[in-house]
Amino acid sequence: MTLDQLTTFLWVARLGGVRRTALEMNLSQPAVSGRISALEDSLGTQLFDRAQRGVSLTKQGLILREHAEKMAGLVEDIKATVVSDQSVNELLRIGVVETIVQLWLPTFLSDLYEKYPNLKVEITVDLTVNLRQQLLERSLDVAILMGPVSEYSVDNIDLSAVDLSWLKATAAPEPDLSVTPVVSYNRNSRPYRELRAELTARHGMNTQIFTTSSIYAGLEMVASGICVGMFPRKLAASLIEQGRVVEFDPGWRLNPLRFTVSYLGEPKNNLNSQAAKVAHSAAETFWKEQR
Repeated sequence: MTLDQLTTFLWVARLGGVRRTALEMNLSQPAVSGRISALEDSLGTQLFDRAQRGVSLTKQGLILREHAEKMAGLVEDIKATVVSDQSVNELLRIGVVETIVQLWLPTFLSDLYEKYPNLKVEITVDLTVNLRQQLLERSLDVAILMGPVSEYSVDNIDLSAVDLSWLKATAAPEPDLSVTPVVSYNRNSRPYRELRAELTARHGMNTQIFTTSSIYAGLEMVASGICVGMFPRKLAASLIEQGRVVEFDPGWRLNPLRFTVSYLGEPKNNLNSQAAKVAHSAAETFWKEQR
């Protein structure tokens, strides 16, 4: 019985199959199956019941999983207390929504590399709905998104809220939101759903909403006079300074955007939790400097 065999057993038990474990551990499926067979042979017992749709633990497998989880926790504790930050050379997969990319992602990455100079980082920029799914599927380790993510295996740290402002082209007349088109975030986003509900309640079903997955594309649409929009003022700062867009007040606006840095906390992973804390600190520093 080896630590590699126990680790592989634990991932098969957690994920319920050899294929997903192979992806998680960057191994071939035969290699995963071979480790499990070798472990069963060394212990002289069957650990999994095999079925066409996956595997489930036997009684002996359940007992072993309890011990293996404790061992995995000890391994993480050892890494956290013995391995120096400068020696960490793991791959950290981070997912980020575009709003955060344009605000404080550079600060976060700079702080992260200062703490872990040999860390390998893979960045995915996507919508919250997709990042959430990728986090739950374990193809991401940390996600900065409109959260929180309500899943027992995921921990969430609240981040500072981001205020939204109504924006229009400088030369455009005062908008009438019952007829003036409004550009918003992607239709699968929370801001879009809230904006649609608010406009419908105030102006009926005929209001026009354009959607975009690119905030800057939306801001350029506003600056060109095609429509008005509600976006973070900080992201429109350069257009405001150039005199291309201005804020306006129709008497209401949406609640601030709420973000979390969400990470896989189960099973325990020290790098994930430390990276999340660095992200939280970077966000706090960024907004403090903006005041």
